[in-house]
Amino acid sequence: MFPRHIEPLLSDALADTPVVLLNGARQTGKSTLVQGLAARLGRRYLTLDDRVVLAAAKADPAGFVAGLSGPVVMDEIQRAPALFLDIKAAVDRDRSPGRFLLTGSANVLLLPALADSLAGWMEILSLWPLSGGEMAGVADFNRADFLFDGALGAVSLPTCNREDLVERLLHGGFPEAVSRSSAKRRSAWFESYLQTVLQRDVRDLANLEQLTEVPHLLQLLATRSASLLNQAEISRASRLTQTTLKRYLSLLETLFLVQRVPAWARNPGKRLVKAPKVFLPDTGLLSWLLDLSTEKMLALPGLPGQLVETYVACELLKHLAFSDKGLSLWHYRTQTDIEVDFVLENRLGKLTGIEVKASASIDSADFKGLRHLQETESDSFQRGIVFYSGRELVAFSDRLFAVPLSFWWAADL
Repeated sequence: MFPRHIEPLLSDALADTPVVLLNGARQTGKSTLVQGLAARLGRRYLTLDDRVVLAAAKADPAGFVAGLSGPVVMDEIQRAPALFLDIKAAVDRDRSPGRFLLTGSANVLLLPALADSLAGWMEILSLWPLSGGEMAGVADFNRADFLFDGALGAVSLPTCNREDLVERLLHGGFPEAVSRSSAKRRSAWFESYLQTVLQRDVRDLANLEQLTEVPHLLQLLATRSASLLNQAEISRASRLTQTTLKRYLSLLETLFLVQRVPAWARNPGKRLVKAPKVFLPDTGLLSWLLDLSTEKMLALPGLPGQLVETYVACELLKHLAFSDKGLSLWHYRTQTDIEVDFVLENRLGKLTGIEVKASASIDSADFKGLRHLQETESDSFQRGIVFYSGRELVAFSDRLFAVPLSFWWAADL
């Protein structure tokens, strides 16, 4: 079992909060994590994937909750959303910490019927697929916080080996996919995974007339991962009306299959592009949808830029989920096409810019966007980082650094 970044936060939340919800995509390891906690803490464990439990919860939500005694773990809560109001009523009567530990494979904050009712009485934590640090056995070190203002100059990193990077991109972070012994078995898992999500979770959350349109849309979005979200262009390419497209995009976001990174702008009057960037939040699933293999990747003169940028986006999101600095993630782009792939911002408005290059070598020109950000936001700019698939961590100035992608999986920092 891999150590998970979120486990200490989960234990802390249960110590002082009546209801804790662990949110995340299906198969990220939520059930494994909470079952382990239930066994150690002597909690009763129930899953709504059990037909009998689900039938009881749907038939009489109030009676189901009233019949629970002591601290309980309830898995896949999104399958019976009516339970939330009765759990809230139970908590209003008894606010003992740690009464309910819930998990959900749908982002309840994006479900209109629930979002308003959840505010203030429940702590929500996110469990993403495995990070490079978790796979290396280092789950207690936040690499996003360190990138933001840590002592980069003192770090010694292993070489970013091309073959190693390719395998990491193709495996992704879902624990089951990571454990598969061959590309064929991994491919079979991704196919089964997508079918399960579409056949079960999509039907649970939405009454869609044509379910086949959703995987086609996801395939289309895979080709646009790490690019600006242009809904008009995607509407034309998918032959979906914009109204239907927005509905499907919202559904895919709710299921953690699509992630938007918003545009950064301190001053709304500045001439900046406002469109978000869209990502598929796992490079293994993305590679499978793009039909990439080890042989195809190693035969290319370079690595696909969108795949490498998606990898960095995924790693950042995983570490932001337990950031002590409360960092938020943005992208930056002007209408003259000066861009920075990612911007980390803390609560005080300080900024660290991050660029991603798939190449094994970079030069001063690769810092163009970061220098622009440094000049225009001189009071808040802390540092700029260019990730690349090379060997050395190199300072291009006192605040601009080239950092090998091996930063994300190095065991010692």
